[in-house]
Amino acid sequence: MTRILLSGANGRMGQAIVKLASNRNDCKIVAGIDINTNVKNDFEVYASFSEVPEDLDVDVIIDFTNPSLLIPLADFARDRKTPLVVATTGLSKQDMEYLQETAKTTSVLYSANMSLGICLLKDLVKRAVLFLGEGFDIEIIEKHHNQKLDAPSGTALALADSINAVDNNKYEYIYDRHSRKAKRSPREIGFSSIRGGNIVGDHDVIFAGNNEIIEISHKALSRDIFADGALRAALFLKDNEKGFYTMDDLLS
Repeated sequence: MTRILLSGANGRMGQAIVKLASNRNDCKIVAGIDINTNVKNDFEVYASFSEVPEDLDVDVIIDFTNPSLLIPLADFARDRKTPLVVATTGLSKQDMEYLQETAKTTSVLYSANMSLGICLLKDLVKRAVLFLGEGFDIEIIEKHHNQKLDAPSGTALALADSINAVDNNKYEYIYDRHSRKAKRSPREIGFSSIRGGNIVGDHDVIFAGNNEIIEISHKALSRDIFADGALRAALFLKDNEKGFYTMDDLLS
């Protein structure tokens, strides 16, 4: 039985994980962290990491919160040498460096998107770039609910990074064209972000060539896919040595 400390336990994703974990026999949420401690759960929810008892037996931490909480989260994982799954998006370069440093003490798995389908999508866009070669303009369109804070999404950036990694990092990322008075460069990846309603998460990668367009898409129909991926990541990380991991490692 894998014992999980859930950071962001009373948020939308946190509650999705709580619901999914309650129907499994290989893991259990033993405590939570959340600034909102009023939601009733079958476990204790603490307002901060400093309140978590020293003797609480935890195998792994799952985090779905906010970038502003990353440092206390990583410090807690490092001090207690507890594996850490981070699914929070909008992390800065400095945040990522902090996670890399934390991974020298304990195992850390980071992913901007916990969906197994997104892992496949990343692989497909890599293959598309290698197969298509020059002559196709690349655009990424991402759609999310109206409460999402960061844009473009971490998943959209991860998709672009996957493309860039196999093509010698030749692409420039363009997030806003309204002030640009120039033709589109063939060496750019354009991003479009849509925010509205309760869209869980849609990502479309468009390869636009002369006389043909190829679109590779992924649509999340429920937050349960992210909850399931996070629990899979926790089970994977529990038995791995210290180091930095991604969802690609989980599926390899």
